[in-house]
Amino acid sequence: VTSVAFSPDGNRIVSGSDDETVRVWDAKSGDHIGSPLNGHTPDVTHVEFSPDGNSVISSS
Repeated sequence: VTSVAFSPDGNRIVSGSDDETVRVWDAKSGDHIGSPLNGHTPDVTHVEFSPDGNSVISSS
């Protein structure tokens, strides 16, 4: 894992990784929400939620 961020409401966590994926997690249970988001090359270096928590921004 190369980057993590909490959603503005604290209920979700987004993570970026050197496996080129972005994942969203339930902060309370630790479970994945949905499938990993693919498409980055190389490693994901930064992840963030939008201020309203409805979007995830990532960079590599």
